Amino acid sequence: MRCFALLLFATAPLLLAQAPALVLPEASPRAQVSQKVGLTEMEVTYNRPAVKGRKVWGGLVPYGKVWRAGANENTVVAFSTPVTVGGTTLPAGRYGLHMLPRATEWTVIFSSQSHGWGSYSYDAKEDVAKVQVTPIATESTERLAFTFDDLSDKGVTLSLRWDQLRVPIPVQVDTKQVVVLSLREQLRGLPQFFPESWSAAAGWCVRNDVNLDESMTWVDRSLGLRETYVGLRTKAALIEKKGDTKGAETLRAKAMTIATEAEVNQAGYTLLGQNKVDEAIVLFQRNVKDHPDSWNACDSLAEAYALKGDKAQATTNYRKALEKVKQEDQRTRIQEELVKLK
Repeated sequence: MRCFALLLFATAPLLLAQAPALVLPEASPRAQVSQKVGLTEMEVTYNRPAVKGRKVWGGLVPYGKVWRAGANENTVVAFSTPVTVGGTTLPAGRYGLHMLPRATEWTVIFSSQSHGWGSYSYDAKEDVAKVQVTPIATESTERLAFTFDDLSDKGVTLSLRWDQLRVPIPVQVDTKQVVVLSLREQLRGLPQFFPESWSAAAGWCVRNDVNLDESMTWVDRSLGLRETYVGLRTKAALIEKKGDTKGAETLRAKAMTIATEAEVNQAGYTLLGQNKVDEAIVLFQRNVKDHPDSWNACDSLAEAYALKGDKAQATTNYRKALEKVKQEDQRTRIQEELVKLK
């Protein structure tokens, strides 16, 4: 028995050394936050320390010393396309995010090294962009957090929030150029065999007034595969931008000869969105004439008349739609519209 006890004692350190690590809650939990700007995906991965009654700025986080913008591993920011920060364009990729806090102005640093532990191995030679920002006093945040604020098609503000401070980092995106590059890539794949793909790509460029010359080749490719209502109208919009109003009218007239009910209806609502109510009414009237059994055609015409303020015509056409429609939810909606017109 005494020998066995001595053997167990002798092997105990070995047994303890092989014990597996237990999974326990982290003091500063790992977190991720993401945002899409146009087609550009952004993501921040970081750890979230808590205030816990401590003095954070100028205390826990000293002024004048590079900080990891979080806890544990350094904070990492990833972009799926090129972006611009502080006047510097960053290619798509992952970047270590560090900050140099001061009492009034901070320096936000994007590093090519994204695998460091904290800022202990930070090397200024690996900086790829620096942004000078002014922190803003804000409501108290117990645990450090990153948020995406002021979202637009052209960019977003990445904000670090902790204690009673927000550190705003403007990030700009050339969304139009990103989309154009994406469309070029997409049209190299399966979409290239469908006329709708080429006209849709050209249509986006027309609506956003970008890449018009190449868009002309795209819409011609679409029409070469098959003439469609959308393709003809897209080319009409393109040549109208180049000053050929008469040619645009001819193409739109041709498009109407092959348009489906749904396409005419969509064109009418596009005009309503542009506050061209009378022109929309003309299209909706044509749809009612060409598709006399369609409740939707009557319903759309009624809506246009209501927007025009012609209650009598709106009522007449809503009643026609009500006579034809079978779906209960649509019947209820139309009845509600008729009540509004009384």
